[in-house]
Amino acid sequence: MAYDAVIGLECHIQLNTKSKMFCGCPAEFGASPNANVCPVCLGLPGALPVTNRAAIDAAIRLGLALGATIRAESVFARKHYFYPDMPKNYQITQYDRPLCEGGALPVRLASGTKAFPLIRVHAEEDTGKSFHPERYGDRQVSRVDFNRAGVPLLELVTQPVFHEPAECAAFLTTLRRLVRWLGISDGDMEKGHLRCDANVSLRGAGEATLGTKTELKNLNSIKGVEKGLIAEIARQTRELEAGRAIVQATLLYDADHDKLAVMRTKEQAHDYRYFPEPDLPVLRVDEAWLASAKERLPELPWACEDDLVEGDGVPRDAAAIVCSDREHLRLYRALVSEGLPKLTAAKLVANEVRKIQHRVGISLPEFEARVPPKLLAKLYLRVESAQVTATAAKGLLDEVFEQGADPATLFVSGGTAVSSADALAPLVRAVIDEHPGPVAQYLGGKTATLGFLVGQVMKKSGGQAVPQTVREMLEAELARRAPTG
Repeated sequence: MAYDAVIGLECHIQLNTKSKMFCGCPAEFGASPNANVCPVCLGLPGALPVTNRAAIDAAIRLGLALGATIRAESVFARKHYFYPDMPKNYQITQYDRPLCEGGALPVRLASGTKAFPLIRVHAEEDTGKSFHPERYGDRQVSRVDFNRAGVPLLELVTQPVFHEPAECAAFLTTLRRLVRWLGISDGDMEKGHLRCDANVSLRGAGEATLGTKTELKNLNSIKGVEKGLIAEIARQTRELEAGRAIVQATLLYDADHDKLAVMRTKEQAHDYRYFPEPDLPVLRVDEAWLASAKERLPELPWACEDDLVEGDGVPRDAAAIVCSDREHLRLYRALVSEGLPKLTAAKLVANEVRKIQHRVGISLPEFEARVPPKLLAKLYLRVESAQVTATAAKGLLDEVFEQGADPATLFVSGGTAVSSADALAPLVRAVIDEHPGPVAQYLGGKTATLGFLVGQVMKKSGGQAVPQTVREMLEAELARRAPTG
C-alpha cells in the first residue's frame, strides 16, 4: 500500500539580544558554565521576571515579515513539565493568546515558489543544557549549564502541509536566511540558535484522515532534519506494512549513526498544565510600536533577489547568493556604485569573495577590512577594460587579501593583459602551425574547434592574453589561410 507523509515543523529561533528574556543576564554564547545566571533565571524564591522589549520587537518584525497578524494583547503562560535543565521546573511561554498568528513563508523549490502557511509565532524562554556521560565520555555524571536558561526564543509553528523531507530542508534554509536578514538571530543550528522539532504521520495515498503522529525532537542541522524525516517515514511505513499501529511518541534521531530512539510517549497539551503567568502583565503592542516596527522592516530577501534577476539581469543562482544576507547585497551595491557592471559585480560577490570567505573562515566585514569595496571595484574595472585578465585578477585579489598589497602598487606586481597585435601575432601563428588537424576542421566548417585554438593561445600567453582579441586574430589569420575557390 502506498502512503503519503504529512509533516509539520516547530522551529525554535534563539534571538541575539544582549540580555535574556526575563532578566538582565547576558545572553551570550560560549561563556564559562553557569556564569550568566541570576535569581530570576535560576528561579529563586521571590525573583520576578520582566519582559525583554527588544525580544518582543524582534518577534513583531519577524511576524510582519511573514505576513502574520500581530495581537494587540497577548499573554504569557507557565508550561509545567519535568525540565532537568530548567531551574524553575516550568517554562514561561505563550499558549492560547500568542503574539503572532497566521502568515506564511515563501520558499523557492525546484518546482517554483511555494508559500507554506503558519499557525503562530510566539515568544518564550530557552532551557539550560545538559551534558550526559554517554555522549561526553570524559565524565561520570551528568552536568547542567544554566547559561542558556532564560535566553529569548521565538517558536514558529507551521501548518502540517509538508509532504517531502526536502521541502522541510528548503523551508529551514529560507527561515535561516530570513532571521539573519532581519538581524534577529545568527540562525546557526550547530550552536543551537535555530532548532527544529518535526511532527510526522502517514496516511493512505489519497486519504484525508491524518494518521497517528510522532515527533522528532531537537534536530540540530538542516541535513539532520531531512535525514531524520526520511528515517522516520521509513520506520512508520515498515510498521504499517507489518500490520502494527503507530504509537504516538517523541523520538530522538542520531544523525551520526542514522538511528531513531523513543524518548517518551507523547503528552497532550493538557499534560503541561498551562495557566497564565501570574508574575507578568498582559503584553500590549500599541499602534505606535507596530508602526515603528513596520518602518524598520527592510526589503525582504526574496524581493531583493527578484529585483536583481528581473531588473539587473543577474542569473538566479548568483542573485540568491548575493541576497543570502544584507551584508553581501550591500557589497554588491557598493561595487555597482563604483562603476562595475551589475553582472560582473554579482558574480564577483557570489564567487570570488565568498570563495575567500569560506576558505579562510571570516565574515564579510573582516574581508572588507583587507579588501575595501573601492579597491575591489578598481581591480575588476581593469578586467572590464582589458588591462588585466580575469585569471590574473584572481591572483591579484589573493595577493591583496593575503599580503595587504598597497593599492598604489597593486598593478605593478603583474597581470597586465596582453592585447597588442605585435605581442599576440607570433603566438597565434605558432598555434595554427602546431595544430593542423583542428585548423583543417575549422576551415572545413567545424567552427567549434576555434575554442580549442583560443585555449592553446591562452596557454602560450600564460593566461595573460585577452580571449576576445585572440579569437578575432585567429579568425582573421585562418581566413587568410583558407583555400580560395
